[in-house]
Amino acid sequence: MSDFTSDFWHLYVAIATLVSILACAVLLWISGTTKAATHADNTTGHVWDEDLKEMNNPLPKWWVYLFIITVIFGLVYGAMYPMFGKFQGALGWSSTGQHTAEVKKVDAAIAPVYAKYNGMAPEQIAADAQAMAIGERLFMNYCAQCHGSDARGGKSFPNLADTDWLGGSDHAYIKTTIAQGRTGVMPPMAAAVGGPEDVRNLAHYVLSLSGSPHDSVRATEGKGKWGACAACHGPDGKGMQAMGAPNLTDGVWLHGWGEEAIVRAVTNGFTNQMPAQAALLNEAQINVLASYVWGLSNKAK
Repeated sequence: MSDFTSDFWHLYVAIATLVSILACAVLLWISGTTKAATHADNTTGHVWDEDLKEMNNPLPKWWVYLFIITVIFGLVYGAMYPMFGKFQGALGWSSTGQHTAEVKKVDAAIAPVYAKYNGMAPEQIAADAQAMAIGERLFMNYCAQCHGSDARGGKSFPNLADTDWLGGSDHAYIKTTIAQGRTGVMPPMAAAVGGPEDVRNLAHYVLSLSGSPHDSVRATEGKGKWGACAACHGPDGKGMQAMGAPNLTDGVWLHGWGEEAIVRAVTNGFTNQMPAQAALLNEAQINVLASYVWGLSNKAK
């Protein structure tokens, strides 16, 4: 109701709801007081299937009482809770308020569990079996949908268990990314490279950077077009971690491998988004989750 830009709709909903409830009471009153024209045997004269006659019997009292209770309940409920337009009700209840209260209650209950990890270094947390069990559960709930249950990702979703990082790889960077999210953009570069054949030549040059199978003649032609990509991926193709530009020489392909995949990336570009989790996780949970993720690629360190 807070989205209404005019009191008209608030009043419209409130009046329509109130009238609907009162109309039920009026209908009950009319049906109980109206006398139908009947015959001497208390039938209305309506007959179905030759011998099924309609009687003019009163409504069962239990049904009438239940109907009255329903109407009263509707009015009381509308007075106590938000039901009539934007009227908040006497109790001031809202789904947002209830959610906030429940989140605070849960946070207070789990605070002692996470408190012991607040002053610990990432290396210590990653070495703590209980912390890693907690981190794994958090990962399964909030991260596995994209990165997989084994954290090895998939096409367009980074592998978090290797040492190939698009951005920073330290604990602080991982915490920031989990809390605030991250957006990676590869702009369409076909116009800057040239025509379709120039894009294909460039694709073969990119393949050559990682020692992947390629056409050496096309790669030689494409090298001259590399300048359009060097601003982000560097003159040697090893990327720029600060910008989140991937290393194209290591054989790790986030958006698919091969000539067609590279041509598609150069032509269309793409946008990857890691959603922010700060609204779902508190700072202590993010700290443990970040330590878990950090530990996935630092097990041997």
